[in-house]
Parts: sequence; structure tokens; C-alpha cells
Amino acid sequence: MTDDPQDRKTTTARLPKATITRWRWSTSVVWIVPLIAAMVAGYLIYGRLQEFGPTVTIKFKDGSGLRINQTPLEYRGVTVGEVTAIELTKDMQDVEVQIRLHRSASDIAKEGTVFWIERPEVGLDNIAGLRTVITGPEIQVQPGDGASKTEFTGLDSAPVAFEVKGLKIILRASHLKSIRQNSPIYYRGVEVGIVQAIALNSNATAADAHVLIQQRYIKLVRNNSVFWDVSGASMHAGLFSGIDFKMESLRTLATGGISFATPTMPSKTAREGTVFPLYAEAPKESQGWTPQITLPAE
Repeated sequence: MTDDPQDRKTTTARLPKATITRWRWSTSVVWIVPLIAAMVAGYLIYGRLQEFGPTVTIKFKDGSGLRINQTPLEYRGVTVGEVTAIELTKDMQDVEVQIRLHRSASDIAKEGTVFWIERPEVGLDNIAGLRTVITGPEIQVQPGDGASKTEFTGLDSAPVAFEVKGLKIILRASHLKSIRQNSPIYYRGVEVGIVQAIALNSNATAADAHVLIQQRYIKLVRNNSVFWDVSGASMHAGLFSGIDFKMESLRTLATGGISFATPTMPSKTAREGTVFPLYAEAPKESQGWTPQITLPAE
């Protein structure tokens, strides 16, 4: 077989040649990835902002335990906002707490809305806010129905039956002993009211217990009704009578309490704001008072 150089040259010319292409990323392609990342981040931020409602400012006397981005605002067991800032007022007398509401709870920011701090309370008669021992204090809210508002003065404890209808009267004494907010009011051993607040009278010569009598029991309180302190326990000993130990209830031993009675002699039903003296003990004749007072059905 003849190896012709000319044939070899022709065959080589017919073979395909490999082409090597080098890819180079253009400047526009390099920025695609971070641009997509920025768009995704922007979308997430926008979605997050859509969840937020207005920011409200609340003044408290004490901000102990409150934490930024940790302390929730709750209503009916549902978180409706969170604390975003905590600082002292300019006069250094109060604590200003800013709360960012969730969008679904925007209507809470209205005139008449009440905010308070819930902290654990343990007593002989009740245990409240026990979960806050672990999670820390939380802020609770009771919505109002007035005009829109963003600045409020909060309470340091839960409001006591302020929204409940009834008769509000004042019991005045030189010294209230163990009577305090939440102390019960009894009629014949049945709880018919509660102490809403304690304060000095206008000239600071006596202490006033502001009392709410439940709506159903308003007729029990007449202008000649007598109120006395049943806080704690009392013991009297006599040579012939022996030992006489008295205590209204275990609750009154822990929180204080007030009892009252109404004479059999007819008298008008007490009016709102009536001031009654608060005695240290029950009058002896009150045991014989048996007025027949018809109460409305429950």
C-alpha cells in the first residue's frame, strides 16, 4: 500500500476542528443574584410591616420586668402587640412604654382603653398571673369605645370591677387597718361588693374606702345602714364567758373585709357617693335587725 503524502494532506483537511469557547460573566449577570436576594428581603420586610398597626405610648409608675421586643400586649389571651421602647419621662417620675400594635388590633387605641401590668400575685384567697413568674410581666388591655388616641396612662395592677354597674359609696375611718383594694364587702356573710380604691379624704384627716356594691344588692344599702371592719381575727377572754374567737373568713384574714347591716326601721336607698362612717366592730343591736328587702332576680 502506497503512503501518498498528498492523500494524507487531503484527509487531514477534511477532519473537523475543535472550537474552544471561553464564557465570561457580564457585569449585568453578576448582579442578578444579589438583586433577587434584595427583592426577596424587601418583600419579606413589606409583609412584616403590613402586620403592624399604630404605636401607642403608655405611662406607668413602675416598669420593673418589662423588656423591649419581649414583653407582649395581650387581650383575651391573644398577643396583640409588643413593647418596642422603654424610657423615663423628662421629669423622671414615670416610665414611658411604647407598644406597637398588630394591625388586627388597631381599634384598641381609643379613648377609654385601659392598660395595666400583670404580675404574679399569690394570696390565701387567690393566685393570679402565675404564668408571669416564668415569662415575666405582661401588659393587658381592656379596649374602650371613644375616639382614636395614642397616649395613655396605665395602671400598675388590674382594674377592679370599674366596668361593673352598681352603687358607688365611700366608707370613712380614721384608720383602715387591713382594708385595701379588692377587700370584699359582706351582707349576712354573702359577698355583695368590693373595695375599688383606698385614698385619703380631701383634707387628709381620714382614710376613705371607695366601695362598689353590685347592682343586684343596691337596695340593701340605705341611709341608715351601718358598716364595720371585719379584717383579721379577734379574741376576747372572760372569767365566766370563756374565750370568744371571731373571724369572718380566711379571705378577710388575708385581704381585709367589711360587713354591714341595715336596721329594720325603713329608710331611703342610699344615693351614689354617699359617705358612711366605718366602725371598728359591729354594733350589738345589729344582730336583731331583720329588714325585709326584695332583691331583683339574678
